[in-house]
Order: sequence, then structure tokens, then C-alpha cells
Amino acid sequence: MVTDLKHGAAATTLPRLSTGKRVVVKIGSALLVDAEQGLRLEWLRALIDDVALMRASGLDVVLVSSGSIALGREVLHLSGRLVLEEAQAAAAVGQIALSRSYAEALETHGISAAQVLLTLADTQDRRRYLNGRETLRTLLKLGCVPIVNENDTVATDEIRYGDNDRLAARVALMVGADRLVLLSDVDGLYSADPRKDPAARHFPLIEEITPEIEAMAGGAGTAHSKGGMKTKIEAAKTATSGGCAMAITLGAPLRPLSALENGARASWFAATKSPKAARKQWIAGMKPLGVLTIDDGAVAALARGKSLLPAGVRTIAGKFERGDAVEIRSMDGAHLATALSAYSSVEAAQIAGHHSQEVEAILGFSGRVAMAHRDDMALRDDTRNDLTADGGRNG
Repeated sequence: MVTDLKHGAAATTLPRLSTGKRVVVKIGSALLVDAEQGLRLEWLRALIDDVALMRASGLDVVLVSSGSIALGREVLHLSGRLVLEEAQAAAAVGQIALSRSYAEALETHGISAAQVLLTLADTQDRRRYLNGRETLRTLLKLGCVPIVNENDTVATDEIRYGDNDRLAARVALMVGADRLVLLSDVDGLYSADPRKDPAARHFPLIEEITPEIEAMAGGAGTAHSKGGMKTKIEAAKTATSGGCAMAITLGAPLRPLSALENGARASWFAATKSPKAARKQWIAGMKPLGVLTIDDGAVAALARGKSLLPAGVRTIAGKFERGDAVEIRSMDGAHLATALSAYSSVEAAQIAGHHSQEVEAILGFSGRVAMAHRDDMALRDDTRNDLTADGGRNG
């Protein structure tokens, strides 16, 4: 039986990858690149074998991979601590080799790889966040495996994550993942560093991140790795708050994801709600910057779980940008929902009442089909509140 960290009582069954719908896997430099021999190609191919199996079982998979700087420094014969410009140059060279290696390994399974480079600013700026989210979700719909890395060629210390643990957690929220796996040099969270304290206690399930848990975090481990347990705890806080369960498990063995699925030792951080429920709860708590008043046909469509199309919008009030929260009201003024608008107030006013196929002619660009997508909408209880619905693929 799994024990509860706080109370020592019997806990629920540990999460499994196979019961999820969308999985993000973080791969650190220390696992992927050997300081003496370069890329661990056998390990990478074995990992991709796992990814292919997960894809075949119906899971979406996103990989968040370090390694570009580590690979690039070998090519450029750079040693010791790198200054910023050297690290950026190494990333530029290494990213080509890293992407090629993933693409070739995935191609043997008939899967297309996609490279996505992000910075901290990309996940903080609302418009860039939404653009990145839509790109990643579209890639998954098209059957690709996105390979995400921090854009080290342009990021500076002030605008970068500095580790891919926290980046992976943000990506998990961007794509609506319900599982996040951090492949590490340790098989989970311990009460102390198990390399120094043989009596250190391992925790298989953490249901709440308490100050006690945070106090157990240590520092970074290897020369090529910047992440430590502290960043993993921060990642867990981000992931679980968004409805995504997170695992820390040993990454060094071949086929680490299969090992995790088959019961390898790990620490799981439990999520209390689904990604969809967490997202809609967040949207419901936002302050609307504008109001969309909709006709009876659109009210009925929302009640059936549909998105809000421009044709159903009658009036626009307020000033807002794409991605800002807006209130949706019926013609008699009743509050129906809070949603993230796919258009600015200026654009929304231009296309209100028009069919989606007319948007390009009116605005000069194709835009989105919906004024507010159902995944970006928190409906009032007596309309169709799906805050407890299970997260999953978009439709």
C-alpha cells in the first residue's frame, strides 16, 4: 500500500501513464548527453520506442528536452563554465544535432517530429502563450511529437527559465496534459539525499506540497544539469495546480517510461482535479474586460457544449485584446459564462453577426472559427457547467 506522507494512512492507487490522455516528458542534459562520448544514442532510441508505444495506445506525447548546449559545446570544443554568448552559440549549433537525432529516431516509427523553442516571455505574454498553445495542440492533432526546448540562442539570464523542469510544467499546462514525467538522476523525493543518507525515506505519493516537502529540496546534481529537487518541487506546484499529476523517476535505464508504467520506483505528485476543470475554474475567477451579448440560438448552442461563433454575437462592449476574459450574456442580460476571447474588441465588433467563413474577407486574415472556444469558457451552473469534466483532446 502507498502511504500518505502527512498522515501515514492508506492512500489511493498511484497514477499511471496509461490512464492519462496527454503526457509531457522532460529529458535533462545529463541523461541525453555524456560528457565524454556525446549523445547517448542507444538511450534516445529506447526512449523513442516507449514514446511510439504510448502513441500507439492513444496517448498524445510532448517531449521537453535539454541537450542543445551540451551537444554544441562538444562540437565547438568549449570547456569549463560558458559565458552567455558562448552558451548561446553552443545552443545554436547543438539544437541542429538534437533535432536531427529526435527526428531520425521518431521517423523509424513513422512519426513526425516538430521543433518548438520557447522562452519564459513566451509563457508570460498572453498573446504569445495562446499562439504557442494553439501551435502545440495543432501539432498533436496532426500526429506529431513536439520536441520543446528553451530558446537558449536568444534568452538571457533575465528572461529564461534556467531549467527545463519548470518549462515542462508550463508546457504541460499549455497543452492540457494530465501527466508530466520528469526523468531524473534520482527515483523520486526522499526525506534526505539518498546518496548521502542511507536511511533517507522515499515518498511514492505526495498529495499536498507542504512547507515540509519544500524543505526537502536539494541543489543541482551534475555538470551539465541545472535542475535539482527544488526546481522539481516548483514544477510539481505548477503542474498539479493545473490538474496535471507529476512523476519524478529514474531516467538512466533504457526504456524508462515503460519501467514507470510497470511499477518502477517513483514519486507521484497528485492533482486534485482534471486539467479541464482546473482551467475552467481559473477562467471563472478572471475579471472580464468586456461583454459579448448573444442571441437565443447561441445560448442554446452553449447549453449543448458548443463554442461561441461570431454569427451568434449581437453586441460588443468594453475594450479587450485576444486572450482577455469577457462575460457572455443573453439578450435579457443574464450572465451565461466567462470566456477567453479569440479576438480583440475591435475585431469582434467587425465580425459580430457574421458567419465564420466571412471572417477572412472582413478582417483580412483567416482568424479563428470561434469567437470563444468551448475549452476557453466557464459556463454558469444552470447552463452547462463542466468544471468537473475530465480533460482530454480538443474537439
